[in-house]
Amino acid sequence: MVHWRWKVCWIMAGKVKWVTDIEKSVLINNFEKRGWIQVAENEDWNFYWMSVQTIRNVFSVETGYRLSDDQIVNHFPNHYELTRKDLMVKNIKRYRKELEKEGSPLAEKDENGKYIYLDFVPVTFMLPADYNLFVEEFRKNPSSTWIMKPCGKAQGKGIFLINKLSQIKKWSRDSKTSSYKLGFCRFCTVKYTPSTSELDNMFVHLTNVAIQKHGDDYNHIHGGKWTVSNLRLYLESTRGKEVTNKLFDEIHWIIVQSLKAVAPVMNNDKHCFECYGYDIIIDDKLKPWLIEVNASPSLTSSTANDRILKYNLINDTLNIAVPNGEIPDCKWNKSPPKEALGNYEILYDEELAQSDGADRDLRSRSGQSIGLKGNRARDSGKPVLTTWK
Repeated sequence: MVHWRWKVCWIMAGKVKWVTDIEKSVLINNFEKRGWIQVAENEDWNFYWMSVQTIRNVFSVETGYRLSDDQIVNHFPNHYELTRKDLMVKNIKRYRKELEKEGSPLAEKDENGKYIYLDFVPVTFMLPADYNLFVEEFRKNPSSTWIMKPCGKAQGKGIFLINKLSQIKKWSRDSKTSSYKLGFCRFCTVKYTPSTSELDNMFVHLTNVAIQKHGDDYNHIHGGKWTVSNLRLYLESTRGKEVTNKLFDEIHWIIVQSLKAVAPVMNNDKHCFECYGYDIIIDDKLKPWLIEVNASPSLTSSTANDRILKYNLINDTLNIAVPNGEIPDCKWNKSPPKEALGNYEILYDEELAQSDGADRDLRSRSGQSIGLKGNRARDSGKPVLTTWK
């Protein structure tokens, strides 16, 4: 067996050495803008933007890799606890049960037994394990349409819709079948209809660019996307500012609670950071639902706006993960420097929340503004940061 080990050596002052196995311009342009030095994978490096396949090798027991204090990578060893669809749902369900046992007000339910504050994941079943439970739920509303998503695939691969139990008979038992403010929202090229005659028309149901770009109505200029700011303007003008603010507050709530749900099981490796891609669907009542979290959100730019947005996303990520462009040091305090706080919106302050417990979370969830310790006063002209907005 061949054992690999990255050497620890002195680094030239002030120059971060980088490697990536994802050749995307938004990454490379950001590295070059900082004056960082590109090196080969087998050379000494400080910063490696890896694919999820590579990260498996890095943290595999068999390979014997060992990261030094001046090396960081862009994934946690077990990021899949949040980014695999089945594990995400399992962890959120466990999190809710734990809050119930603790008597937390966050786990409060209404008269129908639904969570008031934590109802943000659609009713989900894992097949074949949950097949009998799914059949029971299906028969309560036999006219419903369900979406089938493979647990570990992306880009719309393997997804289909069903409205009859006979369509998923082979999943009834074990088988060998494979199982920020700056953001964008994606749209289908064909108007949505709940008609069962369109169940097989993926251009109606899936917004993935990998699917939509093959449609006759795909527009290569806007790529079927809006910026989140444009979506917000549209909703404010058609639904009103109050309900739009509520929607975005609930999206922030979903992000924070999903991260808290996996915190106990996530390996908090000091060499790691993460840039997650949240897939959230908004229903006709402007209620957001968490569909999945991507470990490697697409960095391919299909439009000019896409390129700008993703470049800025990587720029912000690097500013936080590698502050001031310095050589990484795993002994750093990973909290963003105070001077950077004015440039970012903090949705959640873990230290502050822990000091007051779930009551603080609940007050913030109810719209009561709670300032962070050490922030500027409200009359300074800057908004006071809250646990989330």
